[in-house]
Amino acid sequence: MADSEGNVEVVRRYLRTFVTRDLAELRAVVAEDVEIYGSGRAVRGRHFVEGAVAAPGLTVLDQEIRELFAAGDRVVVSMAQTYRRDATGATAVQSACKMYRLAGGRIVQFWGEQDLYGLLRGLEMVPDGPIEF
Repeated sequence: MADSEGNVEVVRRYLRTFVTRDLAELRAVVAEDVEIYGSGRAVRGRHFVEGAVAAPGLTVLDQEIRELFAAGDRVVVSMAQTYRRDATGATAVQSACKMYRLAGGRIVQFWGEQDLYGLLRGLEMVPDGPIEF
């Protein structure tokens, strides 16, 4: 298997953990000291990802990879995930674009942005209207 194909498979396995909540699988594909960039923050450590995968009260019901591109040690994904707010049953779709760098069969860095405001609005956690500044 070419490196790019193997990297694509690792990223697919990683993304699927948001649906399965399989933390053992997550640990198999994400480096312990992974670097994470996005939403105006830079952090290091797999525990940040584990917290997102196992977030209480929010369940990923479905995941659609819309586009995937691999080159060398990088994989870029645009996707949509359908979430359910467990307390209310409300569902919403969140779009995201992520870029991963892999080494040794694991994700060692990733960058990305997702539509958090749209997700919160769709889950009825913020008002559905214009924001006043």
